[in-house]
Amino acid sequence: MYKETIKAIENLITNYFEGIYNGDVTKLESCFHENTYLFGDIKGVDYLKSINEYLKDVKNRQSPNDLNEPFNMKIIGIDIMGKIAMVKLHVPMLGYNYYDYLSLAKIKDAWKIVNKIFTHAE
Repeated sequence: MYKETIKAIENLITNYFEGIYNGDVTKLESCFHENTYLFGDIKGVDYLKSINEYLKDVKNRQSPNDLNEPFNMKIIGIDIMGKIAMVKLHVPMLGYNYYDYLSLAKIKDAWKIVNKIFTHAE
């Protein structure tokens, strides 16, 4: 059961990475619960958006792939407690050195991102 859970979460994160890297809004949207909010600290500036606002931004920007950036996104850690999990990611892209903390929940037999907090580290 644990190995299946890890695999399901890794698949979700793979879709998340591919959605961000390629600017694939449909794939990225499938990773999130519809009521997700994102909060970030980007060089001291607060960032707060709904998932719909975030997806609109992703749709309207050049993707890391379009800019020929290398794909260096990776999972740092996964912590699972029953039907919830926390995932820490390193997401360097678009001139930023992002670290994401994703709260996940298993909803109707599918893992979804229910909250995202992130920061840029110098």
